[in-house]
Amino acid sequence: MIGTLRALRAGTIDQSTGRLFYGWRIVAVGIVLLVLTQGLVNQAFGAYFVLLQSDFGWSKTMLSFGYAFSRVESGVLGPFQGWLLDRYGPRRVMTVGLVIYGIGFIAFSRISTPLAFFATFAMVSVGANFGGFMALQVAVVNWFDEKRSMALILLSVGLSLAGFAAAGVIFTLDYFHWRAVSMMSGVLVLLVGVPLAQLVRHRPEDVGMLPDGRLPVTAELHSSDVLPSPPDFTTRQALRTSAFWYLSFGHAAGVLVVGAIMVHLIPHLTEGLGYSLSRASFVAFLIPIAMLAGRLIAAFVVERYDNRPVVVAAMFGHAGALLLLAYAQAMWMVIAFALILGASWATRGPLTQAMRADYFGRSSFGTIMGFSSLIIMIGSIAGPIIAGISADRTGDYRFGFTLLAVLAGIGSVFFALARPPARPIAAPAPPPPGSSVEAPLRR
Repeated sequence: MIGTLRALRAGTIDQSTGRLFYGWRIVAVGIVLLVLTQGLVNQAFGAYFVLLQSDFGWSKTMLSFGYAFSRVESGVLGPFQGWLLDRYGPRRVMTVGLVIYGIGFIAFSRISTPLAFFATFAMVSVGANFGGFMALQVAVVNWFDEKRSMALILLSVGLSLAGFAAAGVIFTLDYFHWRAVSMMSGVLVLLVGVPLAQLVRHRPEDVGMLPDGRLPVTAELHSSDVLPSPPDFTTRQALRTSAFWYLSFGHAAGVLVVGAIMVHLIPHLTEGLGYSLSRASFVAFLIPIAMLAGRLIAAFVVERYDNRPVVVAAMFGHAGALLLLAYAQAMWMVIAFALILGASWATRGPLTQAMRADYFGRSSFGTIMGFSSLIIMIGSIAGPIIAGISADRTGDYRFGFTLLAVLAGIGSVFFALARPPARPIAAPAPPPPGSSVEAPLRR
Protein backbone atom coordinates (compact mmCIF):
# COMPACT_ATOMS: atom_id res chain seq x y z
CA MET A 1 0.00 0.00 0.00
CA ILE A 2 2.82 2.37 0.92
CA GLY A 3 4.59 1.53 -2.33
CA THR A 4 1.43 2.33 -4.30
CA LEU A 5 1.06 5.70 -2.56
CA ARG A 6 4.68 6.53 -3.30
CA ALA A 7 4.18 5.62 -6.95
CA LEU A 8 1.15 7.87 -7.18
CA ARG A 9 3.00 10.68 -5.43
CA ALA A 10 6.05 10.41 -7.71
CA GLY A 11 5.61 12.72 -10.65
CA THR A 12 2.46 14.28 -9.17
CA ILE A 13 3.86 16.26 -6.24
CA ASP A 14 6.91 18.49 -6.42
CA GLN A 15 9.09 16.78 -3.84
CA SER A 16 10.94 20.00 -3.01
CA THR A 17 7.79 21.97 -2.11
CA GLY A 18 5.10 19.35 -1.44
CA ARG A 19 2.78 21.11 -3.89
CA LEU A 20 1.29 19.94 -7.17
CA PHE A 21 4.08 19.64 -9.72
CA TYR A 22 4.03 22.59 -12.13
CA GLY A 23 4.21 20.27 -15.14
CA TRP A 24 0.60 19.22 -14.50
CA ARG A 25 -0.45 22.88 -14.59
CA ILE A 26 1.14 23.10 -18.04
CA VAL A 27 -0.90 20.04 -19.05
CA ALA A 28 -4.10 21.74 -17.81
CA VAL A 29 -3.31 24.95 -19.70
CA GLY A 30 -2.42 22.86 -22.75
CA ILE A 31 -5.83 21.19 -22.73
CA VAL A 32 -7.55 24.58 -22.99
CA LEU A 33 -5.19 25.77 -25.73
CA LEU A 34 -5.78 22.58 -27.74
CA VAL A 35 -9.51 23.23 -27.56
CA LEU A 36 -8.92 26.67 -29.07
CA THR A 37 -6.35 25.70 -31.68
CA GLN A 38 -7.99 22.45 -32.81
CA GLY A 39 -11.70 22.82 -32.10
CA LEU A 40 -12.40 26.21 -33.65
CA VAL A 41 -11.18 25.36 -37.14
CA ASN A 42 -9.42 22.04 -37.81
CA GLN A 43 -12.17 19.77 -36.54
CA ALA A 44 -14.90 22.23 -37.59
CA PHE A 45 -13.60 22.90 -41.10
CA GLY A 46 -16.10 20.51 -42.68
CA ALA A 47 -18.96 22.82 -41.69
CA TYR A 48 -17.20 25.88 -43.11
CA PHE A 49 -16.57 23.72 -46.21
CA VAL A 50 -20.32 23.22 -46.78
CA LEU A 51 -21.17 26.89 -46.21
CA LEU A 52 -18.36 28.26 -48.38
CA GLN A 53 -19.39 25.90 -51.17
CA SER A 54 -22.99 27.09 -50.82
CA ASP A 55 -22.09 30.81 -50.75
CA PHE A 56 -19.46 30.88 -53.50
CA GLY A 57 -20.06 27.70 -55.54
CA TRP A 58 -16.46 26.55 -55.11
CA SER A 59 -15.70 22.89 -55.90
CA LYS A 60 -14.78 20.24 -53.34
CA THR A 61 -11.40 19.88 -55.01
CA MET A 62 -10.61 23.61 -54.67
CA LEU A 63 -11.63 23.70 -51.01
CA SER A 64 -9.66 20.51 -50.37
CA PHE A 65 -6.59 22.08 -51.97
CA GLY A 66 -7.06 25.11 -49.73
CA TYR A 67 -6.94 22.88 -46.67
CA ALA A 68 -4.03 20.89 -48.11
CA PHE A 69 -2.08 24.06 -48.94
CA SER A 70 -2.27 25.09 -45.31
CA ARG A 71 -0.96 21.66 -44.32
CA VAL A 72 1.98 22.07 -46.72
CA GLU A 73 2.88 25.37 -45.07
CA SER A 74 2.70 23.86 -41.61
CA GLY A 75 4.72 20.82 -42.66
CA VAL A 76 7.45 22.74 -44.46
CA LEU A 77 7.79 25.08 -41.48
CA GLY A 78 7.94 22.10 -39.10
CA PRO A 79 11.75 21.81 -38.82
CA PHE A 80 12.05 25.58 -38.37
CA GLN A 81 9.31 25.53 -35.75
CA GLY A 82 11.00 22.65 -33.93
CA TRP A 83 14.31 24.54 -33.89
CA LEU A 84 12.56 27.65 -32.56
CA LEU A 85 10.92 25.60 -29.80
CA ASP A 86 14.20 23.99 -28.73
CA ARG A 87 16.05 27.33 -28.97
CA TYR A 88 13.56 29.85 -27.53
CA GLY A 89 10.99 27.71 -25.75
CA PRO A 90 7.27 27.15 -26.33
CA ARG A 91 5.97 30.32 -24.65
CA ARG A 92 7.44 32.81 -27.14
CA VAL A 93 6.61 30.67 -30.17
CA MET A 94 3.04 30.07 -28.97
CA THR A 95 2.44 33.77 -28.29
CA VAL A 96 3.38 34.73 -31.84
CA GLY A 97 1.41 31.80 -33.25
CA LEU A 98 -1.77 32.60 -31.34
CA VAL A 99 -1.67 36.26 -32.40
CA ILE A 100 -1.39 35.15 -36.05
CA TYR A 101 -4.18 32.62 -35.45
CA GLY A 102 -6.58 35.19 -34.01
CA ILE A 103 -5.88 37.80 -36.69
CA GLY A 104 -6.20 35.12 -39.37
CA PHE A 105 -9.69 34.22 -38.11
CA ILE A 106 -10.75 37.86 -38.22
CA ALA A 107 -9.39 38.22 -41.77
CA PHE A 108 -11.05 34.93 -42.79
CA SER A 109 -14.42 36.41 -41.84
CA ARG A 110 -14.01 38.99 -44.64
CA ILE A 111 -13.04 36.76 -47.60
CA SER A 112 -14.83 36.78 -50.93
CA THR A 113 -12.32 35.31 -53.41
CA PRO A 114 -10.39 32.01 -53.66
CA LEU A 115 -7.07 33.88 -53.24
CA ALA A 116 -8.30 35.47 -50.00
CA PHE A 117 -9.50 32.04 -48.83
CA PHE A 118 -6.07 30.49 -49.45
CA ALA A 119 -4.21 33.34 -47.78
CA THR A 120 -6.35 33.73 -44.67
CA PHE A 121 -6.83 30.02 -44.10
CA ALA A 122 -3.06 29.59 -44.35
CA MET A 123 -2.70 32.23 -41.59
CA VAL A 124 -5.25 30.43 -39.43
CA SER A 125 -3.61 27.05 -39.94
CA VAL A 126 -0.01 28.16 -39.40
CA GLY A 127 -0.99 30.23 -36.37
CA ALA A 128 -2.87 27.30 -34.84
CA ASN A 129 0.09 25.02 -35.50
CA PHE A 130 2.66 27.37 -33.95
CA GLY A 131 0.35 28.21 -31.07
CA GLY A 132 -0.76 24.74 -30.11
CA PHE A 133 -0.06 21.08 -30.70
CA MET A 134 3.69 20.75 -31.29
CA ALA A 135 4.69 23.47 -28.83
CA LEU A 136 2.62 21.93 -26.05
CA GLN A 137 4.03 18.48 -26.70
CA VAL A 138 7.58 19.83 -26.52
CA ALA A 139 6.80 21.47 -23.18
CA VAL A 140 5.20 18.32 -21.73
CA VAL A 141 8.01 16.06 -22.95
CA ASN A 142 10.55 18.35 -21.25
CA TRP A 143 8.68 18.47 -17.94
CA PHE A 144 8.19 14.72 -17.52
CA ASP A 145 10.29 11.55 -17.68
CA GLU A 146 8.63 8.73 -15.72
CA LYS A 147 5.11 10.17 -16.15
CA ARG A 148 5.66 11.39 -19.72
CA SER A 149 3.29 8.97 -21.45
CA MET A 150 0.53 9.66 -18.93
CA ALA A 151 1.05 13.42 -19.24
CA LEU A 152 0.82 13.23 -23.05
CA ILE A 153 -2.37 11.18 -22.76
CA LEU A 154 -3.92 13.74 -20.42
CA LEU A 155 -2.79 16.59 -22.68
CA SER A 156 -4.51 14.87 -25.59
CA VAL A 157 -7.81 15.11 -23.70
CA GLY A 158 -7.73 18.60 -25.18
CA LEU A 159 -8.21 17.02 -28.62
CA SER A 160 -11.32 15.24 -27.34
CA LEU A 161 -12.68 18.45 -25.88
CA ALA A 162 -11.78 20.17 -29.15
CA GLY A 163 -14.16 17.73 -30.79
CA PHE A 164 -16.93 18.93 -28.47
CA ALA A 165 -16.00 22.52 -29.30
CA ALA A 166 -16.08 21.67 -33.00
CA ALA A 167 -19.54 20.16 -32.63
CA GLY A 168 -20.56 23.38 -30.89
CA VAL A 169 -19.12 25.45 -33.74
CA ILE A 170 -21.01 23.31 -36.27
CA PHE A 171 -24.23 23.75 -34.30
CA THR A 172 -23.61 27.52 -34.03
CA LEU A 173 -23.02 27.77 -37.78
CA ASP A 174 -26.53 26.40 -38.28
CA TYR A 175 -27.92 29.52 -36.56
CA PHE A 176 -25.38 32.29 -37.21
CA HIS A 177 -23.57 33.34 -40.37
CA TRP A 178 -20.12 31.82 -40.77
CA ARG A 179 -18.56 35.30 -40.98
CA ALA A 180 -19.82 36.18 -37.49
CA VAL A 181 -18.64 32.86 -36.05
CA SER A 182 -15.19 33.34 -37.58
CA MET A 183 -14.93 36.87 -36.18
CA MET A 184 -15.95 35.72 -32.67
CA SER A 185 -13.44 32.86 -32.85
CA GLY A 186 -10.60 35.29 -33.60
CA VAL A 187 -11.51 37.55 -30.70
CA LEU A 188 -11.74 34.55 -28.34
CA VAL A 189 -8.25 33.39 -29.32
CA LEU A 190 -6.72 36.83 -28.69
CA LEU A 191 -8.48 37.38 -25.35
CA VAL A 192 -8.08 33.86 -23.89
CA GLY A 193 -5.39 31.97 -25.78
CA VAL A 194 -2.60 34.56 -25.73
CA PRO A 195 -2.72 35.15 -21.92
CA LEU A 196 -2.81 31.40 -21.21
CA ALA A 197 0.29 30.81 -23.32
CA GLN A 198 2.29 32.94 -20.86
CA LEU A 199 1.93 30.16 -18.25
CA VAL A 200 3.81 27.59 -20.34
CA ARG A 201 7.48 27.12 -19.44
CA HIS A 202 10.14 25.41 -21.55
CA ARG A 203 12.11 23.17 -19.16
CA PRO A 204 11.85 22.61 -15.39
CA GLU A 205 15.59 23.23 -15.05
CA ASP A 206 15.01 26.82 -16.21
CA VAL A 207 13.02 27.53 -13.03
CA GLY A 208 15.06 25.44 -10.59
CA MET A 209 13.08 22.20 -10.87
CA LEU A 210 13.64 18.74 -12.29
CA PRO A 211 11.36 16.55 -14.44
CA ASP A 212 8.56 14.80 -12.51
CA GLY A 213 9.26 17.07 -9.52
CA ARG A 214 12.28 15.03 -8.45
CA LEU A 215 14.69 16.24 -5.81
CA PRO A 216 18.16 17.15 -7.10
CA VAL A 217 20.93 14.65 -6.45
CA THR A 218 22.82 15.89 -3.38
CA ALA A 219 26.51 16.44 -3.34
CA GLU A 220 26.91 13.76 -0.67
CA LEU A 221 26.04 11.06 -3.19
CA HIS A 222 29.03 9.72 -5.08
CA SER A 223 28.72 9.50 -8.83
CA SER A 224 28.89 5.72 -8.55
CA ASP A 225 25.67 5.74 -6.51
CA VAL A 226 23.66 7.27 -9.35
CA LEU A 227 22.98 5.47 -12.61
CA PRO A 228 23.65 7.83 -15.50
CA SER A 229 20.76 8.40 -17.87
CA PRO A 230 21.31 7.19 -21.43
CA PRO A 231 22.18 10.09 -23.73
CA ASP A 232 19.44 11.58 -25.89
CA PHE A 233 19.60 11.50 -29.66
CA THR A 234 20.64 14.57 -31.58
CA THR A 235 18.48 15.39 -34.60
CA ARG A 236 21.18 14.08 -36.95
CA GLN A 237 21.42 10.81 -35.03
CA ALA A 238 17.64 10.35 -34.98
CA LEU A 239 17.38 10.90 -38.74
CA ARG A 240 19.83 8.06 -39.26
CA THR A 241 17.64 5.50 -37.48
CA SER A 242 15.00 3.38 -39.19
CA ALA A 243 12.69 3.98 -36.20
CA PHE A 244 12.43 7.69 -37.05
CA TRP A 245 11.23 6.93 -40.58
CA TYR A 246 8.90 4.10 -39.61
CA LEU A 247 7.24 6.26 -36.92
CA SER A 248 6.94 9.20 -39.32
CA PHE A 249 5.39 7.20 -42.17
CA GLY A 250 3.08 5.38 -39.76
CA HIS A 251 1.99 8.71 -38.32
CA ALA A 252 1.39 10.00 -41.86
CA ALA A 253 -0.83 7.00 -42.62
CA GLY A 254 -2.89 7.77 -39.53
CA VAL A 255 -3.51 11.38 -40.48
CA LEU A 256 -4.56 10.29 -43.99
CA VAL A 257 -7.82 9.25 -42.36
CA VAL A 258 -8.00 12.07 -39.82
CA GLY A 259 -7.35 14.77 -42.43
CA ALA A 260 -9.98 13.38 -44.80
CA ILE A 261 -12.57 13.18 -42.01
CA MET A 262 -11.90 16.73 -40.79
CA VAL A 263 -12.61 18.10 -44.25
CA HIS A 264 -15.15 15.71 -45.75
CA LEU A 265 -17.20 14.15 -42.92
CA ILE A 266 -19.84 16.90 -42.85
CA PRO A 267 -20.13 17.14 -46.68
CA HIS A 268 -20.51 13.35 -46.89
CA LEU A 269 -23.17 13.26 -44.18
CA THR A 270 -25.15 16.22 -45.56
CA GLU A 271 -24.84 15.53 -49.30
CA GLY A 272 -24.23 11.78 -49.51
CA LEU A 273 -26.48 10.62 -46.68
CA GLY A 274 -28.93 13.53 -46.64
CA TYR A 275 -28.41 14.55 -42.99
CA SER A 276 -29.17 18.06 -41.79
CA LEU A 277 -26.27 20.12 -40.45
CA SER A 278 -27.60 19.64 -36.91
CA ARG A 279 -27.82 15.87 -37.34
CA ALA A 280 -24.33 15.81 -38.82
CA SER A 281 -23.10 17.76 -35.79
CA PHE A 282 -24.49 14.96 -33.59
CA VAL A 283 -22.29 12.44 -35.43
CA ALA A 284 -19.31 14.79 -35.09
CA PHE A 285 -20.14 15.05 -31.37
CA LEU A 286 -19.86 11.25 -30.97
CA ILE A 287 -16.23 11.23 -32.10
CA PRO A 288 -14.85 13.20 -29.11
CA ILE A 289 -16.99 11.11 -26.74
CA ALA A 290 -15.31 8.01 -28.15
CA MET A 291 -11.96 9.80 -27.94
CA LEU A 292 -12.40 10.18 -24.19
CA ALA A 293 -12.88 6.41 -23.98
CA GLY A 294 -9.75 6.01 -26.08
CA ARG A 295 -7.78 8.08 -23.57
CA LEU A 296 -8.83 5.64 -20.85
CA ILE A 297 -7.61 2.75 -23.00
CA ALA A 298 -4.31 4.53 -23.61
CA ALA A 299 -3.90 5.32 -19.88
CA PHE A 300 -4.49 1.66 -19.01
CA VAL A 301 -2.12 0.42 -21.70
CA VAL A 302 0.76 2.79 -21.01
CA GLU A 303 1.24 1.45 -17.48
CA ARG A 304 1.10 -2.22 -18.44
CA TYR A 305 1.93 -3.00 -22.05
CA ASP A 306 4.21 -2.12 -24.91
CA ASN A 307 2.76 0.79 -26.87
CA ARG A 308 3.68 -0.47 -30.33
CA PRO A 309 1.16 -3.33 -30.81
CA VAL A 310 -1.61 -1.12 -29.42
CA VAL A 311 -0.84 1.56 -32.01
CA VAL A 312 -0.88 -1.11 -34.74
CA ALA A 313 -4.35 -2.20 -33.58
CA ALA A 314 -5.49 1.45 -33.56
CA MET A 315 -4.42 1.82 -37.19
CA PHE A 316 -6.66 -1.10 -38.14
CA GLY A 317 -9.41 0.71 -36.23
CA HIS A 318 -8.86 3.75 -38.48
CA ALA A 319 -9.22 1.59 -41.58
CA GLY A 320 -12.31 -0.27 -40.35
CA ALA A 321 -14.06 2.91 -39.25
CA LEU A 322 -13.57 4.57 -42.62
CA LEU A 323 -14.92 1.52 -44.45
CA LEU A 324 -18.04 1.64 -42.26
CA LEU A 325 -18.57 5.28 -43.22
CA ALA A 326 -17.93 4.66 -46.92
CA TYR A 327 -20.52 1.88 -47.15
CA ALA A 328 -22.99 3.14 -44.52
CA GLN A 329 -26.59 2.20 -45.28
CA ALA A 330 -28.02 2.78 -41.82
CA MET A 331 -27.52 5.13 -38.88
CA TRP A 332 -25.94 2.40 -36.73
CA MET A 333 -23.05 2.11 -39.22
CA VAL A 334 -22.38 5.85 -38.99
CA ILE A 335 -22.48 5.67 -35.18
CA ALA A 336 -20.11 2.68 -35.22
CA PHE A 337 -17.76 4.64 -37.47
CA ALA A 338 -17.70 7.60 -35.05
CA LEU A 339 -17.08 5.42 -31.98
CA ILE A 340 -14.35 3.28 -33.55
CA LEU A 341 -12.57 6.21 -35.16
CA GLY A 342 -12.65 8.29 -31.98
CA ALA A 343 -11.29 5.48 -29.79
CA SER A 344 -8.59 4.55 -32.32
CA TRP A 345 -7.52 8.16 -32.90
CA ALA A 346 -7.32 8.90 -29.19
CA THR A 347 -5.23 5.79 -28.57
CA ARG A 348 -2.86 6.13 -31.53
CA GLY A 349 -2.11 9.86 -31.17
CA PRO A 350 -0.57 10.15 -27.67
CA LEU A 351 1.06 6.70 -27.76
CA THR A 352 2.81 7.57 -31.03
CA GLN A 353 4.23 10.74 -29.48
CA ALA A 354 5.20 8.85 -26.32
CA MET A 355 7.07 6.32 -28.47
CA ARG A 356 8.90 9.13 -30.28
CA ALA A 357 9.93 10.78 -26.99
CA ASP A 358 10.93 7.47 -25.39
CA TYR A 359 12.97 6.46 -28.43
CA PHE A 360 14.89 9.73 -28.92
CA GLY A 361 14.77 11.60 -25.60
CA ARG A 362 13.80 15.18 -24.82
CA SER A 363 16.89 17.26 -25.62
CA SER A 364 16.08 17.72 -29.34
CA PHE A 365 12.48 16.53 -29.32
CA GLY A 366 11.11 19.72 -30.90
CA THR A 367 13.48 19.62 -33.87
CA ILE A 368 13.05 15.86 -34.32
CA MET A 369 9.27 16.30 -34.27
CA GLY A 370 9.62 19.16 -36.73
CA PHE A 371 11.45 16.97 -39.24
CA SER A 372 8.85 14.25 -38.70
CA SER A 373 6.18 16.78 -39.69
CA LEU A 374 7.67 16.91 -43.20
CA ILE A 375 6.63 13.26 -43.58
CA ILE A 376 3.40 13.56 -41.62
CA MET A 377 2.20 16.38 -43.86
CA ILE A 378 2.08 13.89 -46.76
CA GLY A 379 -0.85 12.21 -45.04
CA SER A 380 -2.56 15.44 -43.98
CA ILE A 381 -2.35 16.70 -47.59
CA ALA A 382 -3.13 13.49 -49.45
CA GLY A 383 -6.15 12.45 -47.35
CA PRO A 384 -8.40 15.47 -48.08
CA ILE A 385 -7.24 15.73 -51.72
CA ILE A 386 -7.83 12.05 -52.52
CA ALA A 387 -11.30 12.19 -50.99
CA GLY A 388 -12.16 15.52 -52.67
CA ILE A 389 -11.03 14.54 -56.18
CA SER A 390 -12.79 11.19 -55.87
CA ALA A 391 -16.05 12.85 -54.81
CA ASP A 392 -15.93 15.36 -57.67
CA ARG A 393 -15.25 12.69 -60.28
CA THR A 394 -17.51 9.87 -59.05
CA GLY A 395 -20.23 11.85 -57.30
CA ASP A 396 -19.64 10.31 -53.86
CA TYR A 397 -16.91 9.52 -51.36
CA ARG A 398 -17.05 5.71 -51.49
CA PHE A 399 -13.98 5.08 -53.66
CA GLY A 400 -11.86 7.76 -51.96
CA PHE A 401 -12.69 6.57 -48.44
CA THR A 402 -12.04 2.94 -49.43
CA LEU A 403 -8.61 3.79 -50.85
CA LEU A 404 -7.67 5.75 -47.72
CA ALA A 405 -8.81 2.84 -45.52
CA VAL A 406 -6.54 0.47 -47.42
CA LEU A 407 -3.60 2.87 -47.08
CA ALA A 408 -4.24 3.20 -43.34
CA GLY A 409 -4.19 -0.59 -43.01
CA ILE A 410 -0.88 -0.71 -44.85
CA GLY A 411 0.40 2.05 -42.57
CA SER A 412 0.08 -0.24 -39.57
CA VAL A 413 3.09 -2.14 -40.92
CA PHE A 414 5.31 0.89 -40.33
CA PHE A 415 4.42 0.94 -36.63
CA ALA A 416 4.99 -2.80 -36.39
CA LEU A 417 8.53 -2.28 -37.72
CA ALA A 418 9.31 0.75 -35.51
CA ARG A 419 11.44 -0.93 -32.86
CA PRO A 420 13.35 1.15 -30.27
CA PRO A 421 16.76 2.20 -31.64
CA ALA A 422 19.98 1.60 -29.75
CA ARG A 423 20.88 4.67 -27.73
CA PRO A 424 23.92 6.63 -28.92
CA ILE A 425 27.15 6.16 -27.01
CA ALA A 426 27.95 9.05 -24.73
CA ALA A 427 31.26 10.81 -25.26
CA PRO A 428 33.77 10.05 -22.49
CA ALA A 429 33.87 12.69 -19.78
CA PRO A 430 37.01 14.87 -19.75
CA PRO A 431 39.42 14.28 -16.87
CA PRO A 432 38.93 16.58 -13.88
CA PRO A 433 41.17 19.65 -13.69
CA GLY A 434 44.54 18.93 -12.13
CA SER A 435 44.41 15.19 -12.65
CA SER A 436 47.47 13.58 -14.16
CA VAL A 437 46.85 11.55 -17.27
CA GLU A 438 49.69 9.40 -18.49
CA ALA A 439 50.78 10.51 -21.93
CA PRO A 440 51.56 7.83 -24.47
CA LEU A 441 55.25 7.01 -24.93
CA ARG A 442 56.89 8.56 -27.93
CA ARG A 443 59.31 6.66 -30.02
